[in-house]
Amino acid sequence: MSLAEDPEWWRHAVVYQIYPRSFADANGDGIGDIPGILSRVGYLRDLGVDAVWLSPFYPSALADGGYDVDDYRDVDPRLGTLDDFDAMVAALHELGIRVIVDIVPNHTSNRHEWFREALASPPGSAARDRYIFRDGLGPDGSQPPADWISLFGGPAWEPVGDGQWYFHLFAREQPDLNWDNREVRDDFLTTLRFWSDRGVDGFRIDVAHALAKHLGEELPDQATLDELPREGGHPLWDRNEVHDIYAEWRQVFNEYSPPRTAVAEAWVEPHRRPRYASPEGLGQAFNFDLLEADFDGDAFRRVVDFNLDLAAQSGSSSTWVLSNHDVVRHATRYGLALPDDPDERRGAAWLLAGGPEDELDRERGLRRALAATLFLLGLPGSAYLYQGEELGLHEVADIPADQRQDPTFFRNPGVDVGRDGCRVPIPWEREGPSFGFGAGAPHLPQPAWFEDHAVSAQDGDPDSPLALYRAALRLRRELRTAEELEWVESSGQLVHFRRPNGWEVATNFGSEPVALPEGEVLLASSPVQGFLLPAETTVWLRRSR
Repeated sequence: MSLAEDPEWWRHAVVYQIYPRSFADANGDGIGDIPGILSRVGYLRDLGVDAVWLSPFYPSALADGGYDVDDYRDVDPRLGTLDDFDAMVAALHELGIRVIVDIVPNHTSNRHEWFREALASPPGSAARDRYIFRDGLGPDGSQPPADWISLFGGPAWEPVGDGQWYFHLFAREQPDLNWDNREVRDDFLTTLRFWSDRGVDGFRIDVAHALAKHLGEELPDQATLDELPREGGHPLWDRNEVHDIYAEWRQVFNEYSPPRTAVAEAWVEPHRRPRYASPEGLGQAFNFDLLEADFDGDAFRRVVDFNLDLAAQSGSSSTWVLSNHDVVRHATRYGLALPDDPDERRGAAWLLAGGPEDELDRERGLRRALAATLFLLGLPGSAYLYQGEELGLHEVADIPADQRQDPTFFRNPGVDVGRDGCRVPIPWEREGPSFGFGAGAPHLPQPAWFEDHAVSAQDGDPDSPLALYRAALRLRRELRTAEELEWVESSGQLVHFRRPNGWEVATNFGSEPVALPEGEVLLASSPVQGFLLPAETTVWLRRSR
């Protein structure tokens, strides 16, 4: 089936997230680039993914890993050119792989031409109205309009020297846009058409729940803001009118054949997620619930039931995620003891402590990670994989402070070490200055243990994580069936479900073997011998009908 013949490909796609600056470096400057991705399209074909999602590749000062965008309709010169981008899209399409790009609509960078114009313009000007400017407090405006704290730490209001301040949810280099401004809305419609016209198949929408804001004249203090309910009327988050924006975007998506797709990164109350995923809106929304769940059978089953129900409410398909560019890799999370505080970000305390090896069971973490991945790939809906997880990579914890890049590290000293550990360039070869990533030293340091995880070290090894991922994605495509699931009678540590075509998935979440369910074993995350399903192992079965 050609790309144009399956307009609902996104419902069941396996999407591979590429963090461009850390995937492959073609020119040897230490930064991954578009030609580097082009050089590895054969790897993506052999892996068996249906689409790639590119994190931002736009011109940027990298104040936030590329999520501070200078120009939404160009490629960072360090990463290539628009011609390089077109060549990459053509090569991927030739192999039947779709292309999804990141759109960052909540904020621009402080180097964007609009923001430079705003700083050069007086208060009350049209240029400043594209952003969120407010007069400061006090007789000379020297105090911020409110005591709000940004998500990256530090004040959320920044002075510009004339008595006004601008708002930034994230780093000060990321001023928030004013989505009540018609010019802002129209410019993003132009951006969506620009990339769609170049063959992009879909968009991942960053911070999709924050675009619409209502600040009013009187701003609450931070404590009051934190207590306000997020049910459609919060000043900053998940306002009902954000869906008016996405209804316009949907009209643009539907101008194309097949329609362009979109998936929302929307951290909202779960019952509000279906509106983002509706066919009148973006069409799909990330569910991060498995990403946040412990390796526990009851927890996984609850997450699956809940999210399949949400998907049915919107008419969309669910999205399943275990790792991405913002969290500790799941092989590491599963190898650590559970934190005392259930609300603590998984792996955060371990990273703050410098990543002590005696606290991480690497073998067990990887075993659980492969079992969880095989469980996830058996579910109805789409799956999002993060580069390097197919190599069994763990989080890189011991990055020297003077080589870190994430703004959360610098804005929250002693509280958060940031996300650099999952963004380290991936290893392709066992040797070389950057394990095959490029001819020069990588922009983030790679650990010596990457040698054993390199693609070249795993190619041809039937017992490697890479071999398991390749086999799973090939089988998943062959076994694809209706978006339904039936739970088989499960008890204790065994979680077992059946798909409509006789494909079954069973996971032993416990620490001891259990009886292997009946059926032909198609694939297993750990070796299966005899009639026992090993601990912390998932198996795919086919039952005779």
